[in-house]
Amino acid sequence: MRSTSLFAALLSAGLLAQAPFILAKDSLVFCSEGSPGGFDTAQYTSATDNDAAEPLYNRLVEFERGATGVKPALATRWDVSTDGLVYTFHLREGVTFHSNKTFTPSRTFNADDVLFTFQRMLDSNHPFRKAYPTEFPYFTSMSLDKNIASIEKLDANTVRFTLNSVDAAFIQNLAMSFAGILSAEYAEQLTASGKPSDINQKPIGTGPFAFQRYQKDSQIRYRAHKGYWDPEQVKVEQLIFSINTDPSVRVQKLRKNECQVTLNPRPADLAALKADSSLQVIEKPGFNLGYIAYNTRHKPFDQLAVRQAMDMAVNKAAIVKTVFQDAGQLAVGSMPPTQWSYDDTIKDAGYDPDKARAMLQAAGVKEGSEITLWAMPVQRPYNPNAKLMAEMLQQDWAKVGLKVRIVSYEWGEYLKRTKDGEHDTMLIGWTGDNGDPDNWLGTLYSCDAIGSNNYSMWCDPQYDSLVKQAKTVTDREQRAALYRQAQQRLKQQVPITPIAHSTVNQPLSAKVEGFLVSPFGRNNFSGVSVD
Repeated sequence: MRSTSLFAALLSAGLLAQAPFILAKDSLVFCSEGSPGGFDTAQYTSATDNDAAEPLYNRLVEFERGATGVKPALATRWDVSTDGLVYTFHLREGVTFHSNKTFTPSRTFNADDVLFTFQRMLDSNHPFRKAYPTEFPYFTSMSLDKNIASIEKLDANTVRFTLNSVDAAFIQNLAMSFAGILSAEYAEQLTASGKPSDINQKPIGTGPFAFQRYQKDSQIRYRAHKGYWDPEQVKVEQLIFSINTDPSVRVQKLRKNECQVTLNPRPADLAALKADSSLQVIEKPGFNLGYIAYNTRHKPFDQLAVRQAMDMAVNKAAIVKTVFQDAGQLAVGSMPPTQWSYDDTIKDAGYDPDKARAMLQAAGVKEGSEITLWAMPVQRPYNPNAKLMAEMLQQDWAKVGLKVRIVSYEWGEYLKRTKDGEHDTMLIGWTGDNGDPDNWLGTLYSCDAIGSNNYSMWCDPQYDSLVKQAKTVTDREQRAALYRQAQQRLKQQVPITPIAHSTVNQPLSAKVEGFLVSPFGRNNFSGVSVD
């Protein structure tokens, strides 16, 4: 009763949407919490999208599993010029791409694939980008579109990147999800057939698992990539993402062994999960931040005094105690204290609703003014219950004379609309991607990040100058000094109110072996098996 044909029949009949999975031998089911927008990972920034793309792709360099160090991947080694501007990557030979019903690769991975992957992001007139217009938020928010001067193919297995200015985080950046290498041959075929958008819905990569099918709000199925260049990393035949937005449903499925790995449990469920002998819960300090973003392009949040008042009206201690329970730490700065260059001299203004009310009145904000507060529809380690947090903020801001309307959408729509700036205030957060301060201070709050990860729409020339200068310095102490200045400026200007950093609790079956919790909040199933 475990045959693939039976599964296909049930799927086509629509009988599996609510039914338990029928597991084949050597299968692993991951209870994920949202539907990805697609699989062209360069288009997306959320953990849901990146998790869905992770099995499919490799990058030139990759993070060590469970750590922040960078190791060779599709590049076996790289050289850096003495001036720090030229990076030469020597590519791994014999790496095979996946195939699907319409595409069978005629060659192995080579320099052409690297050029296609990055030129598409770099060149707005690239033929494929013309055929399939899209944006690349990570690439632009880190200013790679401005700083990469050229990408050259020296031979079939050697590629040279030349930068306009030194980028101390360049190698770390290339290990991130957006830099997954695509097939130039597949892109050419899609363009010729008039279906370039299939690169997002029918993905081809070199990763440990190949894409099979995706049913929105239900499941994603992957199969082992038999020709994978690092076969020790492929230890299950089938990898299945079971999409469940309700954390209680995910916990139930884990306990019934309908999935073997899940994520983001409610704090109230942790004690019972840890007491269940059939499960294991891996606990790690969180490299994250949950915060409120004020849309500085909307009145009255364009006024510093209004943002300061809103910040002082937030009872952060109560929120951390109620929402995070024993798994949260009150946040003061704009990145986690475990990030090097964190400025621990920064202090909060303090909770003072009376002063906040007076400041709002002085700024011309009338009693009863209505604002919107957008609340995430998904759980994240940095915000395990956005609905409850929003309700507490609604009460806090009511005490200073504001009428708060809570807004929410499906996760993909939520991100799209907030990136477009439709919100007044919003709940969001971040888990670090690469261990470098720029991934916080540049990626989240810089002028270049507006339209991608800068949900405050805040562009401050003084702040931006500090962050940009820090990227061009290779000495860590000099960089740290500049980043501390940037943190001071950001705290003064209040584009955000930091709320909390959380402890990450990762529940999984006791039968799962080899799973490592990523400091970057990614779920990676390379090297993972089920006993």
